[in-house]
Amino acid sequence: MTEFFTSIQLGSQTLPNRIAMAPMTRNRAPGGMPTALMAEYYGQRATAGLIVTEGAQVSDQGIGYPATPGIHSTEQAKAWKQITDAVHAAGGHIFVQLWHCGRVSHPDFHGGDLPVAPSAIKPAGQAFTYTGLQDFVTPRALLLNEIPGIVEQYRHAARIAMQAGFDGVEIHSANGYLLDQFLRDGSNTRSDNYGGSIENRVRLLLEVTRAVCDEIGAEKVGIRISPINAFNDMHDSDPQALFNHVAEALSQLSPAYLHVVEVSMTGGSDDSVDMQQIRRHFNGAYIANGGYDRARGDAAIASGGADIVAFGIPYLANPDLPERLRRNAPLNTPDQDTFYGGDAKGYTDYPTL
Repeated sequence: MTEFFTSIQLGSQTLPNRIAMAPMTRNRAPGGMPTALMAEYYGQRATAGLIVTEGAQVSDQGIGYPATPGIHSTEQAKAWKQITDAVHAAGGHIFVQLWHCGRVSHPDFHGGDLPVAPSAIKPAGQAFTYTGLQDFVTPRALLLNEIPGIVEQYRHAARIAMQAGFDGVEIHSANGYLLDQFLRDGSNTRSDNYGGSIENRVRLLLEVTRAVCDEIGAEKVGIRISPINAFNDMHDSDPQALFNHVAEALSQLSPAYLHVVEVSMTGGSDDSVDMQQIRRHFNGAYIANGGYDRARGDAAIASGGADIVAFGIPYLANPDLPERLRRNAPLNTPDQDTFYGGDAKGYTDYPTL
């Protein structure tokens, strides 16, 4: 067991190992404000080579779930600072994930206004709201003159992230949220410069990435994509061509990494996309995520299939995951009843070795 525990230069950060903590929504930020309990949670997991936080909304317009944190006000920056301080005090590295839910939301979060999306296409499924599950609604298609404002939301959020002490940011363009909605033709039927061809559908992601890189430096920026994930009613007619282009186009901006969700969260198998093709189109570090264990992750790094492997639920339940992987020790059993919302139970009370 050696590959996981070699250091790697990731943009401006020298990581002590190649084990990342994947972003996971936990719904423990009432009113959109990070808390001291969150500082304890992330601080416990600071032995990760890199922590990527749960998604943080780049604006109130981006909210799609209850009690998720924001990253767009000075008050939120101050609240996040207790988290970055805790992680840095423990020797860790932490990026915040910049998130806009787009159509995966509900009018209850927006004073009765419709969620926004590339096109007015209602996704199948239900929204988690403060009053329980409610059917998704048909979103409002963003006007062309509104799109520069979306780009500015991400730029502003990146600026706030630096005030909060983060080492960098990850742009969330995966799992059916706004930027992913623009990428895929199952959710984007626009006829202007942001729809139709692959080049047009990728335009918003590139504009956001360029703005964020200009604001804080490309070496502090990563992007997350999910080429085969059907979660949130997502699909595309040619995902291989689309995401090969995404990877190649992003490479021109020289971000630190591309974080790829290699599985579908809805279950089932899908071999329609060769992830290594995507990897070959991207010049930076490749973070692989999705169902990896100790043996498969170490083999992926050893073979060059990945530079870093990100773990989700195993990290949720094992704050000392790198040490457990090093020793090949048993893992804690995750408590699914406490994944979303609640208090310290199932959050900061998992035992270490």
